[in-house]
Amino acid sequence: MSLRLQELHRKDVIQQKTGENLGCIDDIVFAQDTAKIESVVLYGRRRLFGLLGRDDDLVIPWEKLKSIGADVVMVDAEVPPPAPRHARTGFL
Repeated sequence: MSLRLQELHRKDVIQQKTGENLGCIDDIVFAQDTAKIESVVLYGRRRLFGLLGRDDDLVIPWEKLKSIGADVVMVDAEVPPPAPRHARTGFL
């Protein structure tokens, strides 16, 4: 089976254990000496349309990808919990 980068980019990444949709693959990391894929990168989710920055990027090692289907990529990776949001400062 051959797969183009553009096709991989459009697939949703699903955490196999929880069924959580982690997002889409935004980037791929290659080993410089062997040209093998080392990991895939999912950019952090935007906060308030990107005005408040992004969450941390999620880097998933290639060996954690369990299956690539027609619509989704199933992964078996530990996903860190989302960072806590800043507490309100008392302004109403």
